[in-house]
Amino acid sequence: MITREVREWIQKVERRQYGYDDAMYEFSRFAPYLTRDELKLIKTKLEESYKR
Repeated sequence: MITREVREWIQKVERRQYGYDDAMYEFSRFAPYLTRDELKLIKTKLEESYKR
């Protein structure tokens, strides 16, 4: 289950409030608590946000 904190992090990534390195640091803090499906979803969102 994606928590409020993770949803807020995703929104900040989509709005480009984090640089890539900062986003990855924050991600590393909560990644161990996510399921494989949630990690795949977040990976897709990251690729979309930082591809541009």
